Amino acid sequence: MFTDEDFPADPYPGVRPDRSFLHRDGRGYELPDPLAVDGRIPVLAYGSNACPSKITWLRENLGLRGDVIVLRARCTGIAAVWASGVRLRDGQRTATLAAMPGVVETHAVWLATPEQLAVLDVCEGRGKRYHLARLGTSRPAGPTVTVDGLKYVSESVFPPEVTTGTRAGGLRFGEVGRRPRKAWITRESRPGYPNPIACTLKHWMGLPEVFAYVGASPARMPLLVNGRPVRVEELPHPGAQALKGVPASSHGLNVSVIQR
Repeated sequence: MFTDEDFPADPYPGVRPDRSFLHRDGRGYELPDPLAVDGRIPVLAYGSNACPSKITWLRENLGLRGDVIVLRARCTGIAAVWASGVRLRDGQRTATLAAMPGVVETHAVWLATPEQLAVLDVCEGRGKRYHLARLGTSRPAGPTVTVDGLKYVSESVFPPEVTTGTRAGGLRFGEVGRRPRKAWITRESRPGYPNPIACTLKHWMGLPEVFAYVGASPARMPLLVNGRPVRVEELPHPGAQALKGVPASSHGLNVSVIQR
């Protein structure tokens, strides 16, 4: 399908494919059907983590393992904006997430394993630079995140928790199928296991639960220029590097921070 060279990581946030894909060994592939999603956790990728070359950087530098499943996602009510600080390793300004009613942007959602989420925690400086948080996508008038439609089969009715002692867990795709009132298809259950659930996600189906890394420190809060954040979509990185402003006091998002 493609190689990392087709999607360079520099300048930040890098180039991302215009479709969903599976990343393995420096290459991107079409998603298999059915796709194994048991125990995976939906994490919004609105910056460089949607770039295949960055995914390989995570493998080479932070020990990321396994297939990375990346779904193209449409987001409303939230936006990637330039943060007030820069990335330590190369001095490039990074993105952060902010509430922005009425705005529609295209990003990506990782379906991350718990081990992959742990790597993202290190990369994003969880608890210091960014918090891992649950977006309020199921709340009235809250943001929405929808993904390209695919067929999934999941045996994980009660997926693992994101953190010990916190019911944050991976997404049960049977719940996604319930929104358009799709019928559940059950098969013979095995002792100790729930019935497998098959559900078809329609094109651009909404996810009832999505996690994201949101600003925790002033350096990862939105940069305010003349009192307003600057969307990444509207100003490429060379211009963003020269921006002058002040950090916002809040990202404005209605989120629940996941405590360790």
